[in-house]
Amino acid sequence: MRDLKDTPRGDKAEADSSSDDQARILRKELARLTRGASPVSTVNMISDWALHLALAPDKKLSLALKAQENWLKWMGMGAQETAQEAHAPSQRPDRRFAGEAWSKQPYSSIAQGFLLAEEFADQATSNVPGLSPSHERAMTFLMRQMMDTVAPSNFLFTNPEAMARTAQEHGSNLMRGGAALFRDWQATLAGEKPQPQLRVGQDLATSKGKVVYRNHLMELIQYEAVTETVQAEPILIVPAWIMKYYILDLSPENSMVRYLTEQGFTVFMISWRNPGAEDAALGMADYLQQGPMAALDHICAATGAGKVHTVGYCLGGTLLSIAAAAMARDGDDRLHSMTLLAAQTDFSEAGELMLFINESQVSFLEDVMEAQGYLDSGQMMSAFQMLRSNDLIWSHMIRSYLMGEDDLPMNDLMAWNMDTTRMPARMHSEYLRKMFLNNDLAAGRYHVDGHAVSLRDIRVPVFTVGTETDHIAPWKSVFKIHNLGHADVTFVLTNGGHNAGVVSEPGHKRRHFRLHTVRDQDKALPPEDWLEVAGRHEGSWWPAWADWLAARSSGKTAARVITAALEAAPGSYVRMD
Repeated sequence: MRDLKDTPRGDKAEADSSSDDQARILRKELARLTRGASPVSTVNMISDWALHLALAPDKKLSLALKAQENWLKWMGMGAQETAQEAHAPSQRPDRRFAGEAWSKQPYSSIAQGFLLAEEFADQATSNVPGLSPSHERAMTFLMRQMMDTVAPSNFLFTNPEAMARTAQEHGSNLMRGGAALFRDWQATLAGEKPQPQLRVGQDLATSKGKVVYRNHLMELIQYEAVTETVQAEPILIVPAWIMKYYILDLSPENSMVRYLTEQGFTVFMISWRNPGAEDAALGMADYLQQGPMAALDHICAATGAGKVHTVGYCLGGTLLSIAAAAMARDGDDRLHSMTLLAAQTDFSEAGELMLFINESQVSFLEDVMEAQGYLDSGQMMSAFQMLRSNDLIWSHMIRSYLMGEDDLPMNDLMAWNMDTTRMPARMHSEYLRKMFLNNDLAAGRYHVDGHAVSLRDIRVPVFTVGTETDHIAPWKSVFKIHNLGHADVTFVLTNGGHNAGVVSEPGHKRRHFRLHTVRDQDKALPPEDWLEVAGRHEGSWWPAWADWLAARSSGKTAARVITAALEAAPGSYVRMD
């Protein structure tokens, strides 16, 4: 056998390359089996928690005392007839056990035993001496996911409502549930996507307009004016490409596009292409140049407007802030204002999505994307569903498989949520690394055209919207825009989540918001102090925003007529699977 030191240098390099290829193939296969979840990251997190817990006798003693206390509470409750609030050992409200049937034995004891176990699991993963905050949050989240899987509401014999339905229907509900489970399993094995019952262009995205510009990454839609005069500055909306644009043009009654045109604005919307494997090499720079920059060029040339109001939603808002910083650096003054809808610019506290993002996880995910050229929509959706597993996973299974009920009637938001997209490999890798891992934009390290950009260069007025229950872009993270720029920031905090809080049309029931402006020369306000001074208003925040835009417009002009068009809205890209 030839000694390695006698191996020619070229042969050794070839052997190293072959070894790297084999290792990469192994990682790709493992990533495919785990759907992009890094086992190393999970094992590292659990080991860190277990070792620190093992070296914390005081913590173990408190857990032992808590377990004893919970056991005695639960045993004492077992002799009671009901689990009325005054006698319930756990005072934690839980919608899963809110029904009347859960207040009777033995189900009351089963539910309370589970809630006490949940409380114990939370305590076991919290405040462990020496455990890093990131691992503590991740372990708490993992433990809650594990507890959710064994909730008594998920199983027939421990769910009194399912048992009652089974007795009432003599098991017909289980027959229907079994058939539904089989259909869903077949669809999963075949890789079939659920098909929405509502159709784009007929039921959804029906605002009248034309595609007036197209490049490889986007179509630009201009919507028809519905007023005789319009504000001089048109509006450009940059949605995220992690979703289809028509979240902002769902149905006529809740369409932001329709509302803005009715208020006398000329509205342009970017509709992103759904990328495939051939687009794997597209990066953030491509989305910047072919997205908002190309759109601004066309809008200014076609309308003659020197300035444009800009709006960015979610990831589209992050991209828009990059564009605004680069334009400010280069002396490009075409932006008249910037509105950020549930969009983050500082990712230091980016919410529960950070539970899935670390170096090990990102590296593992890159192996998945290298193999297929993009991040698949199913892989993204699984992460979002885990953030609200009770609402998006288990409640559906209980309703469909145990109760035998049909799916809830399809509405426009549900149909849009099913119309998923993909993310190019390079772009998504850059986004995760430069934003979530390194926080380059907030730190002034993000480069455009070879030079760093700074959000502090932005001087145009900013209108920012955060939502109270946003799991994707928490409002306190969105609020950080106050500390990053030299602009007057009007901040709105509205009730609702990442989507429902933004799609909050006038007349929507049970809507309220807080609004307050911090000018560049004012003293900084932390989020808690802002809450104290921000006035509360009932209803939708849209009229306040429309007034804000109108007050910063330079006047009115005759309604713009679309003279050149490629095709009618909603265009072709939005229909790409």
